[in-house]
Amino acid sequence: MSVRTRFAPSPTGYLHIGGARTALFNFLFARHHGGQYLLRIEDTDRARSTTEAVQQILDSLDWLGLSPDEPPVLQTSRESRHAEVAHALLAAGRAYLAYDTPEELAAMRAAAEAAKRPFKYDGSRWMNLEPGQAPSLPAAIRIKAPKGGETVVQDLVQGEVRVADAELDDMIILRSDGTPTYLHAVVVDDHDMAITHVIRGDDHLTNTFRQCMVYDAMGWRRPHFAHIPLIHGADGAKLSKRHGAVGALEFRDQGFLPEAVCNYLLRLGWGHGDEEIVDRERAIALFDLADVGRAASRMDYAKLTHLNGVYIRAAEDDRLVREVLARFTRQGVDFGTIAAARLRALMPDLKARARTVNELAEGALFVMADGVPEPDAKAAALLTPEARERLGNLAAFLAEAPWERADLEQWLRDYAEVKGVKLGQVAQPLRVALTGSTQSPPIDAVLVALGKAEAIARIEATAAG
Repeated sequence: MSVRTRFAPSPTGYLHIGGARTALFNFLFARHHGGQYLLRIEDTDRARSTTEAVQQILDSLDWLGLSPDEPPVLQTSRESRHAEVAHALLAAGRAYLAYDTPEELAAMRAAAEAAKRPFKYDGSRWMNLEPGQAPSLPAAIRIKAPKGGETVVQDLVQGEVRVADAELDDMIILRSDGTPTYLHAVVVDDHDMAITHVIRGDDHLTNTFRQCMVYDAMGWRRPHFAHIPLIHGADGAKLSKRHGAVGALEFRDQGFLPEAVCNYLLRLGWGHGDEEIVDRERAIALFDLADVGRAASRMDYAKLTHLNGVYIRAAEDDRLVREVLARFTRQGVDFGTIAAARLRALMPDLKARARTVNELAEGALFVMADGVPEPDAKAAALLTPEARERLGNLAAFLAEAPWERADLEQWLRDYAEVKGVKLGQVAQPLRVALTGSTQSPPIDAVLVALGKAEAIARIEATAAG
């Protein structure tokens, strides 16, 4: 049987980074076994589900390289099928009609709370109702829970997990308004989509025993279950906004590369020896659920940033140029082909220091327009009268220089030697004149990227004050 996995998010908000890891694990497991990876949008919560959230999920998965092998399935489009299965269970005597009103159910819960015991629905009132005794009220369909034994799940991550049937109650599978409940719809969809492995967060583990009631009552083969631990913040609490970015596209906007994010997520709870840098091809070859740990992982943003820097240094320059230019476009920064060419020339040196695309963009801002950049306070302090006079002399000196990187480095050294000063006394004011900052890629690289005319124009303008 071909392996088929699915990622099944609810479109009630952004795609959480924990959900992105679940999608990644489903994708890698399917690819490792030569199977299919599918997407189901579980939009049965109509009050909170939005089309914008659906699109954001699709955009997030596309950015991460985790788009599904088949068109996404909307759970609401299958409600007639969910109802069909519920009625089949009713006809087979595996479920029954329950006529409890909302007020009656609320009273049952209140009584259980007052008695300090868990609420468990008792269906004896309706389970054996004789024909003609049914009240003229809308009825829900409840499945008959197993009695007197245990429900056992052989989880591929958590191991064998058991729950006494006495802890299960007759859950609603079809509401009195004809809509299916989530726990019922999930089972029907997974069965009809021929899902062989359900890989999801361990917060769904308790749901599994209730879902098994539907599988077993229908005589369907259960899929293999694998419940992976959640991602926590550094303080051990469930990962949330207060810890930092948690939405997948937030990481894109903060300048992370998708392959770095996926590599980092892969190593949160899964490992293969000491390997830290695991690209997509290697991950597919290695991934197995047996290597997923049972303990919750902790999000380390500093480690992700470091890893992203590794991927940036390995990325093709042209790709990084496109990433930076796209970021400038979104920010409304005007630039032309000359600026793009300068950025391309400077990229090998920019990426040697940067950890994010945002840092690349920040470091490249000075080449995107002509003219002297406005220096920051620290940089402006270096432009003393003496430094400005030296810059004026340097502009004339460099006007005769060949505009090649190796030559320019030597010409700057020669100038400092002739003037009897340290190279830094020349290079730092020059850096301020060219970039507006005290930090930049190597000064010879900056000169070459700007071009002779623009570089000398900036030096002369700064010298003139």
